[in-house]
Amino acid sequence: MKDLFGKAILDFQTNNSPEDLVTETNISEADEMSVEYLFRSFNEMPKLEKKALQLCKGKVLDVGCGAGSHSLYLQEKGFVVTAIDISENAIKACELRGLKNARVQNILEVSTYTCERGLAKQKFDTILLLMNGTGIFRTLSETSIYLQKLKSLLNPNGQILIDSSDIIYMFDKDADGSYLVPADNYYGELTFTISYKGETEETFPWLYIDYNTLQNAAQANGLQCELILEGEHFDYLARLTL
Repeated sequence: MKDLFGKAILDFQTNNSPEDLVTETNISEADEMSVEYLFRSFNEMPKLEKKALQLCKGKVLDVGCGAGSHSLYLQEKGFVVTAIDISENAIKACELRGLKNARVQNILEVSTYTCERGLAKQKFDTILLLMNGTGIFRTLSETSIYLQKLKSLLNPNGQILIDSSDIIYMFDKDADGSYLVPADNYYGELTFTISYKGETEETFPWLYIDYNTLQNAAQANGLQCELILEGEHFDYLARLTL
């Protein structure tokens, strides 16, 4: 992995001539994304993200923290936040921004135990997965692996706050009004390609999941699923609990 997403974040943080990221999927054309957007303040965040941050409680794990804007807001509010991302460059930027506990880590590698002060259980009251948090699940068939891992990291009264979108609107309709979606895989399974400063990242899978499908997956893995808020364009925020 070239870590181009993280490179763009670090370039912006260090004022190293940042440029827009270019993203492209298997069902959409190339689109430019301003890196500055990842550094937005609370007031600049969409309503789903604001609501998620307002619902946070206790010890928080921010999964796929990116530039760390959500974690920084919570840290400033007095929360104990652990921010993780697979991007080394993004975590460097988070540390430069003042995040106290940011580390390079895949959620599947987070241990339920920590040895910082002897062997002790490491559990969280809130686990955040925002900016299409279901993306890290990769494919629908892998969703259970991630839900089981997240479930193992929850305190008894803990919550997982996660957002996604139903991207059915991106597909054409047949004459009878039904959508022309792929027959061999779930329509929310996309492949993404990121380009930055003339380099292109290796294509990777990224999952968008409609609410009903997420609810079914959650229940199949022993989690309750609640629709918290719907956005303006097929997006939503959900809460999963034990």
